[in-house]
Amino acid sequence: MATDPIRISWRHRLLAILAGAVLPFAFAPLDLFPLAFLAPAMLFWLWCKVTPWQASQLGFLFGLGQFGVGVSWIYVAIHDVGQSPAWLAGGMTLLLVAFLSLYPALAGWLVVRLRGRLSGSLWMLGLVPALWVLTEWLRGWIITGFTWLQLGYSQIDLPLSGLASWLGVYGVSWAVALSSALLVSAIRQVGTGRWIPLTGLFVLWVVAWLAGQMPWSTPVGKELKVALIQGNSPQTTKWDPDKIKMRQDLYLRLTRANWDRDLIVWPENALTTFYHNLDKDYLQPLAAEARTHHTDIVFGVPFMDLNTDRYYSSMASIGATPGIYHKRHLVPFGEYVPFESLLRGLIGFFDLPMSGFSRGENDQSYLMAAGQPLAPSVCYEDTFSEEVIDFLPHATLLVNGSNNGWYGDSFAPPQHLQMSRMRAAETARPLLRATTNGISAIVDYRGRIVSRSAQFKTVVLTGVVQPRQGATLYVRVGNSLVIGLVIGLVLLLWWRGRQQC
Repeated sequence: MATDPIRISWRHRLLAILAGAVLPFAFAPLDLFPLAFLAPAMLFWLWCKVTPWQASQLGFLFGLGQFGVGVSWIYVAIHDVGQSPAWLAGGMTLLLVAFLSLYPALAGWLVVRLRGRLSGSLWMLGLVPALWVLTEWLRGWIITGFTWLQLGYSQIDLPLSGLASWLGVYGVSWAVALSSALLVSAIRQVGTGRWIPLTGLFVLWVVAWLAGQMPWSTPVGKELKVALIQGNSPQTTKWDPDKIKMRQDLYLRLTRANWDRDLIVWPENALTTFYHNLDKDYLQPLAAEARTHHTDIVFGVPFMDLNTDRYYSSMASIGATPGIYHKRHLVPFGEYVPFESLLRGLIGFFDLPMSGFSRGENDQSYLMAAGQPLAPSVCYEDTFSEEVIDFLPHATLLVNGSNNGWYGDSFAPPQHLQMSRMRAAETARPLLRATTNGISAIVDYRGRIVSRSAQFKTVVLTGVVQPRQGATLYVRVGNSLVIGLVIGLVLLLWWRGRQQC
């Protein structure tokens, strides 16, 4: 039965914002994983005896801490790279943080508003984790979505990640939120009663670990010798005409030193000249040389459709089977400007070179390279799992080209790698991830790092990967299963709470 609400004080508000502020430290690069459970547990505990409006306030403050610390790298992109003044970069970052904070605020309002007369344990263990996951999913979908700092990503090296191949990252988030709720239930119980939720916590982790032992995919074809070329190009020089030829020569030289590889991958927009301007004098000779050495190259390059004058951020393959893929999920304000007719020219950040990319079609085919079908993704779009699985189960490898040069030495590059690794765990496919200045990585089919590069260094990361075939449950059903389960549970508990009133 719901208890009478209390009056929240400044101490409650301070606890909420501090709990949110420490949550990002559970993610890369610090990986203080206990905070992934303790920080939400503190918020869930604060929600126990408050009104819907109070819960919403506490959720909003939690979000201010969570995103204020966790996505502070947005300021770096706008100020350091975009050359906007500090006040403007700070203001735009604060607006984004405030907007993202609306999601935990919504979760707080809903968990109290829909409680009815549910028992404390049923409310905490059923409704709270389910609504947390539902609002996480909404955050990853509304206005093109923003998937950073979803709880599940903090678990990529822990047993709960075993659920990724079954239910995706939202299933892992659900398990994290349920773990937090079980901790709160254990604290609120007295005597031996607290062993029940603690036993539930143990069982949840064991089940997740066992779920992760399912192989799902099997090797196909021979092992491939691969090389990922990290050119270490500062973002501020990528569009500098004096540096473009130098960068082209660098990638050419490093590629020629690795002709013993089956597959060579360059990062997103490794070349910052349109494909058609490079084709005759650069790409065609390179492709002929690659075919002579039985090597295929996948590289990032802007591509212009000469019939429409639209241009795309693309990944192309040259060698035995040429192909091209156009990025489908663009970064708002970085790669295209919403309400362009109103905003262009107002702020220098909106007028960066090539900030008017077009969106690629949804029904594109996979790339072929080294005799294998590849699932391509360009930078930010590998944070959207349902877009990656569009190419599966046909694709046998995941290939991502990224440009983390926007974010300097911030949390963003290690956070992004952590999210990319979850795509490998969800799909049971190895991942090749080439970046402009780090972190490039070879990841196995369970999401474990095989090798990785240092940041801010010119590196050729070499290794061997085994292509794999097969389909995980997540590949077959995407997010529909876990979100359907969450919505069904919320409706069931809401109905039960009303029946008891």
